[in-house]
Amino acid sequence: MPLEDGDPARWRGQQVNGEVSCTPWLGGTGEPPPRGTPAPDGSGTEAMAEGWEPGPVLGDGDVTPGGAPQQAGQELGRHEEALMAELSELVQKVVKSSSWWERHGMDISILACSFLLLPAGFLCLRSAQAIPFLAGVLTLGVVHHTLTVKGSHLASHNALTESKSWGKVWAIFFIELCSAFTAEQATYNHVKIHHGYTNVIGLGDSSTWKLPFLNRYIYMFIAPLAVPIITPLVALDLLRNVEWKAALRTLCCMFLGLYCHYWLLLHVSGFQSPWSALLCMLLTRSLLAHPYIHVNIFQHIGLPMFAADRKPKRIHLMSLGVLNLPRNALLDWSFGHSLISCHVEHHLFPGLSDNMCLKIKPIVSQYLKQKKLPYNEDTYISRLRLFLQRYEELMVHAPPITELVGIQ
Repeated sequence: MPLEDGDPARWRGQQVNGEVSCTPWLGGTGEPPPRGTPAPDGSGTEAMAEGWEPGPVLGDGDVTPGGAPQQAGQELGRHEEALMAELSELVQKVVKSSSWWERHGMDISILACSFLLLPAGFLCLRSAQAIPFLAGVLTLGVVHHTLTVKGSHLASHNALTESKSWGKVWAIFFIELCSAFTAEQATYNHVKIHHGYTNVIGLGDSSTWKLPFLNRYIYMFIAPLAVPIITPLVALDLLRNVEWKAALRTLCCMFLGLYCHYWLLLHVSGFQSPWSALLCMLLTRSLLAHPYIHVNIFQHIGLPMFAADRKPKRIHLMSLGVLNLPRNALLDWSFGHSLISCHVEHHLFPGLSDNMCLKIKPIVSQYLKQKKLPYNEDTYISRLRLFLQRYEELMVHAPPITELVGIQ
């Protein structure tokens, strides 16, 4: 099974463009990278993890004082490609030996279970008692985030099926109908930009999640409640970047998804007024908005950042600029392993499903540690404390570009 874009040759360490910010899709401007921006992994300049000893590595165009061409950069580049190829072969063996249930079935069953819970959630909201009503809110909130975050994220990477045609159908369903966003722009911004240019300043550095005019407490604890409102508004603005047929399809899917939710609250859950139904929509759709925003910034911002023309190769770019959080039952179910405890694995092999990312996690972590490469891990509370303490530095001011000499 090919792991990236259906091209088996990319297992051999060739250049990869990468594989949306995660749904409900707030990230990205929809604009292509500026002309002259190097393709992902095209840089010959390397970076060094914290604690590594710098070495006198020169770029491909550098020369020694005597004028002789310096070959160290080229040799280092070939070494990095060999590392990525070796790791890819190890992962490919695991994928080939895995059943369809492991590759896709497990995650599809989670999404299917979420659909089956929808009637129970809407019916619980009919109750005048507090406990059943709150159970309905909790059920619909978890189901909504499972479909819009986990479902949309997997669909954007075509990780739900090995058919690209069905992958397109699922992307439209989960991203546009469930998440009220545009599939083309979501996929482009997340797959091509965020994954292709992870932690590259001005491209894949998660800067679209920054709102410097807000103070730390409003941003971290109050602003996430507005995600269900902001998401479709951002989508409408991005529709000007897609062709009219796609824009019309997106508008129809967005309206259908939002109206169905509203109609079910009125006619199944028994809400008496439009405003109470809309308020319940906002409540359920923002139930897990706080961890959603937090996860998107915790796993990249604060890690090494690079200029577009001075960034490491793929394996170092992802190991340096991506962080894993501990496993959490609620977030694993709603967001998926690839966004929580297997984010490093996901960025290295974005075409794999959540369950497969979890399965290859021991192989990837052991390999990176064996090769003295960074494997970033931290707890949710630790990252929250860090961002509250260093909010001005990390979220208001532009992050400094990592300038490191080389890799030992």
